[in-house]
Amino acid sequence: MAERIDAVKTTFFGKGAVNMLVPELKKMGVKRGLIVTDPFLYETGAATRVGDVLLKADVEYAVYYQVQPNPTIDVVNECIEAARTLQVDLLVAVGGGSAIDTAKAVSIVVANGGSVEQYEGMNKSLKPGLPVVAVNTTAGTGSECTSFYIVTDPVRHSKMAMIDPNCMVVAAINDIDFMISMPPKLTAATGMDALTHAIEAKLSLRANPVTDKDANWAMETIYRFLPGAVENGSDEEARTMMAYAENVAGMAFSNAGLGMVHAMAHALGGKYNLPHGVCNAVLLPYVLAFNGTCQETRQRFVEIARAFQLAGWEDMTPEQALDAGVKAISLLSKRVGIPHSLAELNVVNPVHFGELADLALKDACILDNLIQPDRQQIIQVYQNAFRG
Repeated sequence: MAERIDAVKTTFFGKGAVNMLVPELKKMGVKRGLIVTDPFLYETGAATRVGDVLLKADVEYAVYYQVQPNPTIDVVNECIEAARTLQVDLLVAVGGGSAIDTAKAVSIVVANGGSVEQYEGMNKSLKPGLPVVAVNTTAGTGSECTSFYIVTDPVRHSKMAMIDPNCMVVAAINDIDFMISMPPKLTAATGMDALTHAIEAKLSLRANPVTDKDANWAMETIYRFLPGAVENGSDEEARTMMAYAENVAGMAFSNAGLGMVHAMAHALGGKYNLPHGVCNAVLLPYVLAFNGTCQETRQRFVEIARAFQLAGWEDMTPEQALDAGVKAISLLSKRVGIPHSLAELNVVNPVHFGELADLALKDACILDNLIQPDRQQIIQVYQNAFRG
């Protein structure tokens, strides 16, 4: 079967990498940009630092700085209006997944017309979006290198998943100078998000040798370096390796797909406005336990145990590898401060589990899960995750 492999056109890594944008933008020939960011990064000067680079490339710019976690349709529409009014030919996302996803959504709607709601699902746009540059400030979402973007519908209290190669950024910057001040809780949540990306890509229905290579390396690197990045934010080696790993995990899932963890996390985060990485991290062990009822999933856990370098992995049966892998993930989550159960999040109400299951079943990510769960099975996983 023929397969398509998508990847960001250009990615720059390392301290000071943001300055590599100058020749890149000059090659692109863009003249007017809109920086898309959040209030914190605007107030602390990160957006201005990027703006100075744009000016060096002879690109004039304005700033939209109202992005919030779990960006909504209203935020996207405001940003679309700004982009159209200013007649920009470039969008520059400064931030994590929320800023980058907002820029991607704006890019698609400005180039293709209509409303953002029309693009929910897979491959709904007809032509490439407005060029997007992503200056990543977190090490987790992978949005700077994927064909995915997520927008929250506040009316339905749900997240819309869009999967579309036309949204992919043209240049990504992973400069740890923009990541070094990331607080421990955000480092942990985004890092566990990246680990979930790698694991779900590994277990995906569309996994292949190319995506396995990326997923395996990302799992190994995140498992090794995430604790150090959380415990000492100034650890440049840990920050650098996490920047590489989240990007590689992003490439893995952009091509292999995700699965039941993300489908359930999108429903949960949309309902309660919870951090996406935390939702993934809490749900991950419970979904993996469910998916472990599939023999093929258990077999792939031998490679996950090897990536984690778990003691005795060489002699593990698939069943032993599954149990050891789930336990290792739970211990890692505990070490970096992730809650053990949905009940610990203090806002989740089991009365909504049927509603959340319905949303998860409609999520595009569920299609790549090795097992296609039914509604009651998803409800049961939510209940297991609530009890802990």
